[in-house]
Amino acid sequence: MANPVKKTATSLLGIFFIIAGINHFVMPEFYYPLIPDYLPFPVFLNYAAGILEILLGLGVLVPGSRYYAALGIVVLMILFIPSHVYFIVIGSCVDDGLCVHPAIAWIRLVVIHPLLIIWAWWCRN
Repeated sequence: MANPVKKTATSLLGIFFIIAGINHFVMPEFYYPLIPDYLPFPVFLNYAAGILEILLGLGVLVPGSRYYAALGIVVLMILFIPSHVYFIVIGSCVDDGLCVHPAIAWIRLVVIHPLLIIWAWWCRN
């Protein structure tokens, strides 16, 4: 990877996902209310998401696994979409937790989330 901008972006992507994954273990109570009620085993899903984010973040940092790790991030981000939609449906506010203006929740879903997907896709090579 000769492009220094792409190299930096790839490193930042990996670090971002490692930190996000660790956060699932440090502050699990933040994530539980964001998991839709219709999904079983919220504790398991939270920790599984954390493990996947850490592993995929590490994978992006290793050239030999970067392609598949970046694709894994794309898939994981797509799998997270129902959680973002659920947050909007419940009014962008959870009891004793995260509350944001609905516009912020929509921006996260239709702007930030796609940008994360594009970022991972771009860093795959």
